[in-house]
Amino acid sequence: MIEDNKLLDKPSNVREEDALDLDAVSRYVKEQQPEVKGELRLKQFLGGASNLTYQLDFDNATFILRCPPVGTKAKGAHNMEREFRIMKELKPVYPYVPKMIAFCNNPNLIGREFYLMEKLNGIIPRANLPRELSLSRQQTRLLCTNVLDKLIELHQVDIQPTGLKELSKGSGYASRQIEGWSERYKKARTWNVSSCSYVMSWLKDHLPEEERSCFIHNDFRFDNVVLTPEDPVRVIGVLDWEMATVGDPLMDLGNSLAYWVQADDDFLMKQVRRQPTHLPGMLSRKEAVAYYSEKTGFQIKDFTFYEVYGLFRLAVIAQQIYYRYHHKQTSNPAYKHFWILVNYLNWRCKRAIKGRT
Repeated sequence: MIEDNKLLDKPSNVREEDALDLDAVSRYVKEQQPEVKGELRLKQFLGGASNLTYQLDFDNATFILRCPPVGTKAKGAHNMEREFRIMKELKPVYPYVPKMIAFCNNPNLIGREFYLMEKLNGIIPRANLPRELSLSRQQTRLLCTNVLDKLIELHQVDIQPTGLKELSKGSGYASRQIEGWSERYKKARTWNVSSCSYVMSWLKDHLPEEERSCFIHNDFRFDNVVLTPEDPVRVIGVLDWEMATVGDPLMDLGNSLAYWVQADDDFLMKQVRRQPTHLPGMLSRKEAVAYYSEKTGFQIKDFTFYEVYGLFRLAVIAQQIYYRYHHKQTSNPAYKHFWILVNYLNWRCKRAIKGRT
């Protein structure tokens, strides 16, 4: 049975601070899916640092539940209805999206909104591949290009027949992003991190002259894809559409490469690696940009703006998470040293800018 496959991504016990009302969740699921039988057994995927992801096991069915964390939320973040609607609209034109089942807008049920979707049984390539999975250098390269191909395929989706085009705010996407992420950083800044003023000013002064627009994932990483166990270099699913929108595809690529830790990176960068991009056969960040350019036909003369944007945006996300820990809105020890990561990413931004000049 595929459920017994040691390669499959498996959840863990639920953290005490993330516990849900089992009776309330079970009643809701059975109202939506009357054929479901048995008691609810709840597990949690602990890898994410934004929305929470749970696995709901019944005697004859398994589902995934996504909801925001408890505590103060950044304005505009954790919009579960938006994420649900995006995935539902995208599914017919981009088949790698899981099937959506139901959205619950009653915050009294578990204390916040949530949605249900199908569970994709497969391998999620996190920081390290499963111990039982051994890929050759050639297979690893194929895995890498297959993942990049899914990003490229997304950027070529025609969203006109869908409701997704309504997410577009028109021209000026890059400018809005720099302004928005800069403001978020200022609001979430704590005493122990840099002002990042130089990087924010540089980004504002170096907006790209050419503006492209398509549907983008905005958090496309290896640990957000699902691989089939029968052929573990083939992608069968793409997860976590929380920040998806209509925007610049090269900025989407820059976001992805901010997480792309390669074999020759420094010690600190390797400490925060959360996907297997360090393995022999994986493309380097520069090779990934070249591959994307070749496959799409985009002429990318200078990727520095997109590189710096991706790193700065990641710094803001890390700082927003650390802000919650700093103000005791979460006790998750994984967030304790995120302030160090924020300062490091600011340094990486400055190094990239210096390299350009």
